[in-house]
This record gives sequence, structure tokens and C-alpha cells, in this order.
Amino acid sequence: MALPAEEWRLCAAQRWAALDPALRARLAAASLRDTVRLGCGLLRPEAEAASLRRLCRRARTGKEPAAARFYREEGNRLFGRRRYGAALRLYSQAASHEVPGSPEVSVCFANRSAALFHLGCFEVCLEDIARAESHGYPDKLLPKVLLRKAECLLCLGRLQDAANALRVVENKIAMDGIVSSPTHQTLLKKLSQLKIKIHEKENCPEPPREARGDIQRESEIWEENDSISGASSSLSLNFDRERGRHLVASQDILPGQSLLKEEAFVSVLCPGESVLLQDGSETAWDTRVTNADLYCHRCLRQLSASVPCRGCSYAKYCSQSCADVAWEQYHRTECSLGPLLLTLGVFCHVALRTVLLAGFAEVSRLVEWSHSDDKDFCDPEARCKHLGEAPDTRAGTRCIPGCNDDGRYQSSYQAVFNLLPHAEKHSADHKFLCMLSVIAICKQLQEAGLEAAVLNQESPEKWRKQKKCEKTSGELSPELKIVAEAMLRHVLQLQCNAQAITVMQESGSGDGAVVNKKPVRLATAFFPVLSLLNHSCCPNISVSFSGTAVTVRASQPIPSGQEISHCYGPHRCRMRVLERQQLLSQYFFECRCQACLEELESDVKSVVSVRNSFCCPSCQAPMQVGEDRLCCSNEACAISVSRESLSRRLSDLQQQTKKALELLRDGKADQAIKLLLKCQMDAGNFLSPEHLLMGELEDHLAQVYATLGKWQEAARHLEKSIEIVEMHHGPSSVEIGHELFKLAQILFNGFAVSEALSTIQRAEEILSVHCGPQSAQIQELQEMKTCLSDLPRSVLQRI
Repeated sequence: MALPAEEWRLCAAQRWAALDPALRARLAAASLRDTVRLGCGLLRPEAEAASLRRLCRRARTGKEPAAARFYREEGNRLFGRRRYGAALRLYSQAASHEVPGSPEVSVCFANRSAALFHLGCFEVCLEDIARAESHGYPDKLLPKVLLRKAECLLCLGRLQDAANALRVVENKIAMDGIVSSPTHQTLLKKLSQLKIKIHEKENCPEPPREARGDIQRESEIWEENDSISGASSSLSLNFDRERGRHLVASQDILPGQSLLKEEAFVSVLCPGESVLLQDGSETAWDTRVTNADLYCHRCLRQLSASVPCRGCSYAKYCSQSCADVAWEQYHRTECSLGPLLLTLGVFCHVALRTVLLAGFAEVSRLVEWSHSDDKDFCDPEARCKHLGEAPDTRAGTRCIPGCNDDGRYQSSYQAVFNLLPHAEKHSADHKFLCMLSVIAICKQLQEAGLEAAVLNQESPEKWRKQKKCEKTSGELSPELKIVAEAMLRHVLQLQCNAQAITVMQESGSGDGAVVNKKPVRLATAFFPVLSLLNHSCCPNISVSFSGTAVTVRASQPIPSGQEISHCYGPHRCRMRVLERQQLLSQYFFECRCQACLEELESDVKSVVSVRNSFCCPSCQAPMQVGEDRLCCSNEACAISVSRESLSRRLSDLQQQTKKALELLRDGKADQAIKLLLKCQMDAGNFLSPEHLLMGELEDHLAQVYATLGKWQEAARHLEKSIEIVEMHHGPSSVEIGHELFKLAQILFNGFAVSEALSTIQRAEEILSVHCGPQSAQIQELQEMKTCLSDLPRSVLQRI
């Protein structure tokens, strides 16, 4: 949720409407500084602030022992049903609700270690066992956990460590002195079995595996730019009145060449869609998981066993190191504000974290600097006039906003601050909503005694003690007004400059032989250098992410002098030109890229219009576009159908497709096939053969047949899907790369060796351009190729 909760937006709208018209006019025309000054008294304690407190009660981020018990018991129940992955997530939720250092949290870690062991995650299992021990795991239960530790070490081939662990267990059991109970008898039996296994492995070591050369990884062409941090030397920073700051190729660039590698200045995890862990009726606590449960809140790595925040139940990390760094940099301030930040949305959260990471000294310096020439700073036209067209030299870039005195453009807070907020283009009521939200955060900081932490003056604990003896007024301090102004700038900037960090996430259960993935928005971030790229509906680059880092690669040949262009969302292959123009209006510009000009200035229909069209339900001829009704292009038929009825029919078909996928997730593959085949037949009666939904249905059928191990059928359907995807996105698109990756998995599992090898080669060629030779998909493709190449000739002859 980028913007605040709907109820808060409604509350702010009502407050805006009730303001005196003269005050509304002043706020609409005010600078950011004056907007904050005028707005400080508009958040009434008995009205808006009280409403916000009520909304925050829904976002439960505190430690709740009762919730911890519930999650632990549900985890035990699913563990008993051998649903180890779901049990692991529930144990993590239980741990996040327990008080740090308590025996109860140690039980959560120990239980989670059992789930990790069954999932084959032995290294992470050992980490959880160590956590359980350090948090005071009950002494009487320790032998069982230590036996698990020994078994993990044995599985990892660490025989001496495993033997040492068994000696510790043996001594522990001997010290207890009770050997007659069933539990102790079970432990002794397990101890004996592990001793035998260690002895066998010591005396009969496994034959050394055949040495295999490391997979050759292509080295990426890279020479860093001396004027733009993280950028290739093949780029230059230009500025003109029409395009503002932008990057241009200073030499010919080849497809797949890396152009930019940048770490996000700031990123905030988006909760995302929730996934249900178990069936059953509603409970007092939510058993669903979201991205907030699956990824580290600092580095965005996928979580196996999360380390919970010591103060709240919401923030989770991949390691104690990540948790400690986050706490020092920003989370010690954000921790108690969790419900408020979740209610006010990701943009407000990014704005606060940006200020915290920059530090008050730098924030104050740049805010004061912006006041020195408010008129020009807030008016991009005025700024362009005195900048002119800066030449492509370091001396010439000195005047470009965001550059240092030496003309270098760095991924720094100065660059973030100089991103245009377009304050004069945002609607007055939207600006008011953002202002009221920012003021609410700053007042909460002041009331909670966190002002000193924000201003980097002293520890928040000392400040809180001091604040108890003082009375605070409703007025913000001068320092927090500076913070509020900077935050308001950043919230407004984000509408045009926010970058979604995406990840390819498994859809479905993820336990099949063929992994189906889709791009998912993981976080919202500021990338100052990436923000230099202007939009095109047909861009010449591809963007990929690894944690909080972005890599930009050329997706096609780029001649020297051509601008480097990014796609902000509406691509010509996915959307008609008028829809693209409407969507791009949120960025306050009218797109004049080549793709838009071609469609706007000619009578040629866009590829989306032609391929995603309806066909006649009677004779299957294309339907001619009309306002409210569509007519068959076949004069002999001349059937007329309302657009609304066909759209409703398409919507029903999409719902049926979704139902079929749910059947597949529930293990009812035969029923899923029947429903998908029926959907395919219905779709053929009124959709163009090239419609994207026709391709999606073929893709889903391939997925179901792969689940059943019917590899030839799966490959046949996926090849049809690839034909349609290629028509829409082109033969070298990343979409085709992902489809070919799935086809390679199917052919590999079906031992169709020659077809698999040729598919792997084509998929590698495409994905290495878009994602780079180090990407996970490329590594998997190379492993498949190595495995097929190593098959004995006798096996290949029988296939």
C-alpha cells in the first residue's frame, strides 16, 4: 500500500473540504516550508489524531504472548501433518511475538529447527539450535535438540563435530540419571543409531566425487564512469529543458552490456499479497504470510529462519547482523511507530527512513539551501533557463541539480533531495493528505520522546526519561518542522521517482518439477542514478534486482548519442497508446516516445488492439471496434454484440481459470485439466487466437500436465503458449526467456535431450541479456546442460 489507508484518506478529504476557502487557497499555492508551517495546527487531537489512533489499532505490531502460543500450537499441528514449510512460517511468527531472551522464544527456535531439518536446511537448522541454546532452552529437553544437531553435522559430513556433539548428549543423559522412562529410552536408541552411522562413514568414506570444473561464467563488460557513480563509462549525463536530466550513450552499446549497478539509497519492504498457510475458520490471529514474513526487512534476502526484532513483532531479518544494523540506522526510531507507518503507507515510511539514513545535519543543510532560492528551486522552468544545455563534461555538469561541486553525480542524499517533487503539479487535496500524514508522524516522534534519536543527539532511552519530566506542547519543534518539510518533499517525489524492487516469486506450491514464477513487487526504493532515466513505451534497457541492488543492461543495440530509456510501467506490448497516455499522466508528462508517436500519428492499430481483440461468437471472424457495440467483420454474418457482454464473458472466463489453478494447488489435477480445457473451448468461441489469455490457458495446461509427469503433453501446450507470447512481446523479450526456461525444465525432466539442449541455449542467450550471466535462472540452465551432457552414451541411446 503506497498511499495511506482508505479511511485516513477519507478523513483528510473531509478535513480539507471543511477548511476556510482562503486557507485552502493559501495551502494550494504554498511552498513546502509554508505548507508545513500552516499545517502544523490542522491535525486536531480530538478529531484527525483520534481517528488515526483508532485505525492504528488494527495494525498489531507489538509482542503478544497469547499470539505466540497460538502460532506455536498451529505450527505443531501442521508439523504433525508433515507440512514442514507451513509449520516453519508459523514458528517464525510465534518467535516474533515472544519476549526476547525468554525460554518460550527458545522453544520456538527449537521447534523451527525440527522443521528446517526435515526440509533439508541443515546449516540453518544448526543456527536455530544455537539460538535455542543461547535463549535458555529448557535443560530437560536439551538432549533431543543436541541429537538433532549431531544428525545435522552428520548430514553435512562434519563427522568429528557430530561425534563431539554425541559425547555432549551422552554426558547429559548420564548426568540426568534417569534411563527407564520411554523418552530416555528413545534418546538412547537414537544416540546408538547415530554412533553406528558415524562409525560406518569413518570406516567406509564415500568415494570422492568426480572433480568438475566450475561452470564458466561470462565476465561482464564493465568500466565505471568517473562522473556518475555506479554507471558504465559508456554513458554521459546530459541536461536540457525538454528532457531534464537524462543519460545518453557516449559510445555504441551491445545487447546485454551492463550500464548501471546501484545500491538503493533507501528501500522499504511492501507487505504484498498474503498466502494462507492453513485451511479452516477465521481465528483471532492471522495465519497468512506476506512478503513481510518471507523477506529480510533490511537487505530483502529471502528468509529461511527469520531473526525477529527485539521490540516489535513486525520487522524480521535474515541474521542478527542485519537486525543490529537496521536498529542502529533507523529501526530504533521506527520500531514503536509500526502501526502508524503501516496505516500511512509505504511512501510515508520511505520518506521517514530517507531522513533517518541521511542524518539530520545533511537534511537540515539541504532544506536550508532550498530556502535560499525558493522561487527557482520549486520552478523547474526557471531552473532550466539558467542551466541551459549543459555540455557533456565534468565542469559542465557542475550546475546540474544533484551533482557535487566537482560535477560528480553520486547515489547520495543530495541526489535524492534534488529529484523533482513537482509540488506545483500535485492536486491541492493530495498535497494536503501528504502534509497531514507527515505532520502525524512528526508529532508521534515528538510525543514518544524520539526527537533526539531523529536529530542524532543522544540515545532515545535517555531522551525518553528526560521527557517524562517535561510537558510537550502540540506545536512541532523547529527541528521537527525541518524533518517534516524534507519528508513532505520525499513523499511527493515518490509519485514520479519511486522504483519498485521486484523479485521472481514462485506461484503455487513450488514443490513441482517445473517451477512457475511471476514478478512480484517486493519493496519501494529511491535509486538516485536510476531515476535519471526517462520513460519510453519501448525501452532499450532491462532492469533486474538482487536484494536492494539494481542492475541495468542494454536489451538491444544502442548507438552512440541515443538516450537510455526505461519503462515506467505501460509498455507498448501490454497496453494501447491511449491507455498508456492516461496512466503516464501520474508522472506529469505527455509521452512523446517513438512508439506513442507512431500510434498517435497513424491509422495503424497497436499490436495490443489487434492481438487482444474479440472474434465473432458465430463465425470466429474478427470483430470491428465500435463505441458500445462490436460488429462482425464478415459481411455475410454481420452479427452485432455489446462490448459489455463480451467483457463480462471474458471476466467470467478469467474467474474460471483462477478456480482451475486453485484445484491444482489442492492436488486435484484431473479436475483442473477438465476445467482448463472447457475454458480453452469457451475462449476459442469469442477471443482472437492470438489473445494473451489463450496463451495463459496453454501455459496453465502445461503446468498441470507437468505436475502429472506427462512431459510430452506439457511441452506441446507450452510451445503453443510461447508462440502467442512471442507475437506479443517479441522473440528476444524477457517474457520469452522466462517461458523458454519453463520449457527447458519440462524437456529436461522428460529426457528429451536434444530438444532440451537447444531450448536451454536459446533461453540462455535471451536471459543473459536481460538478467546477466550470474542470475539464478542462468545458473540452473547451465546445471541442466551439464547434467544432460554428462549422461552416458548408453542411456542416451535408450531415450
